[in-house]
Amino acid sequence: MRELRARLWHWQAPHPDWTPAEPWPQEVSSYAIDDGVHLLLFDPLAVPDVLLALPSEREPVIVLTAPWHERDTRSLVTRLGAAVFAPRPDTAQDLIDKFGITAEQAGDGSPDLQWLGSGENVHWYAAGNRLPIGVEAYAGREHNDLVLWVASSSAIIAGDSLTDFGSGLALNGWLRGGVTRQQVVEGLRPLLDLPVEVVCPTHGAPTDRAALERALSL
Repeated sequence: MRELRARLWHWQAPHPDWTPAEPWPQEVSSYAIDDGVHLLLFDPLAVPDVLLALPSEREPVIVLTAPWHERDTRSLVTRLGAAVFAPRPDTAQDLIDKFGITAEQAGDGSPDLQWLGSGENVHWYAAGNRLPIGVEAYAGREHNDLVLWVASSSAIIAGDSLTDFGSGLALNGWLRGGVTRQQVVEGLRPLLDLPVEVVCPTHGAPTDRAALERALSL
């Protein structure tokens, strides 16, 4: 684990569901921010013990960039009683549109995060929302694969929309049919209007504003 700037930490851990067939490296990134009130855990996996000691002083909150980035969320909710902020899981129609599958195959939609139910500690969010934890959500390559802006740390945190699979930060090449790179880039361009100093992909290592500008160049 390393501190990227004051009270913003990064660490990596092997994803337990990874196989050699995956296009992304086994080591994935997670981040934490101590804002003085909350301990924000972004797409958390194998959270270091030193951070897990902070919830006695801070309110633990898990923030997911996408519902399928659950990782260790369930065990952390059980252990810490953490609130969870996440985009809504795919409906059956979302799965049909994304993957070209049949209604029968889509069933009742994605099982992601179904165990959360509708308790008071569950907060669904969408692009354009300003969360009450100092986080703003920006549109990504999918309606539930979002890019987050944390003004207190001058940081962007990205799930699967902006990734580094070994060749530098880039727009994720997997786009659903009918969606172009230009469309997604134009949707992400408002990020360049922000005073970004650090970019934190959950696939890849932290980088800087210059890398973001390159990734969003047409």
